[in-house]
Amino acid sequence: MMSSLVVLLLFLAIIAFLYSSVGHGGASGYLAVMAFMGVAPAIMKPSALVMNLAVSLFSFIGFYRAGHFKIQLFLPFALASVPMAYLGGMMTLSDSIYKKILALCILISIFRLIFQFRQEKEEIRPISMSAGLVSGGAIGLLSGMIGIGGGIVLSPLMLLMRWATLKQTAAVSALFIFVNSLSGLYGQIQKGGIQVTDNFQWAVAATVLGGLLGSYYGSQKFNVPTLRYLLAIGLVIASAKLIFT
Repeated sequence: MMSSLVVLLLFLAIIAFLYSSVGHGGASGYLAVMAFMGVAPAIMKPSALVMNLAVSLFSFIGFYRAGHFKIQLFLPFALASVPMAYLGGMMTLSDSIYKKILALCILISIFRLIFQFRQEKEEIRPISMSAGLVSGGAIGLLSGMIGIGGGIVLSPLMLLMRWATLKQTAAVSALFIFVNSLSGLYGQIQKGGIQVTDNFQWAVAATVLGGLLGSYYGSQKFNVPTLRYLLAIGLVIASAKLIFT
């Protein structure tokens, strides 16, 4: 029992490090590990969202202190995503088909990101309010339904549309994940409360430690090519989890 807990905590810390280094909270990774370790589904979603809150907050602070956060990039997405994440969190429909669609979108994004590894510097395009509201609302609704923060969709979208640099994308995604996770968790509470494990505090502590280290190295130490490869790895993990669970 103790060895299983140690393994779980170790994997949670590693996932938190990997995801926070690119501005993600890691909910999809936490869900995959908890499913593998036999955690009850009723516990998985709220637990992943709470851990998402802690890690995405530390990730945001790291990128914000490094000067990469742009409020004008964040607002168009957040204005629509927060209420839609709340509505998604209250839904009780089966989310299996949404997971498969999301996995397909992620896989397409991975191929595009890998192709972009070979490109030179690209000109950043300004984002329109309408584009931010529509994409933010759609991502927020989907995030609330399946229990993630939405960074695995927002990050590749921003990069593919050239709305921000890689580190600006990480900063915006981190805060986006935080507010969406908070909204989705509140929706779940309103729907009927949440359940967590007896060792929940240790899981949060492990992800906080990994998140702190990841946000520091992601915002201060890793170079752009490293961040791109880390993002691609994180997206592969997320899409595999969505396809096979």
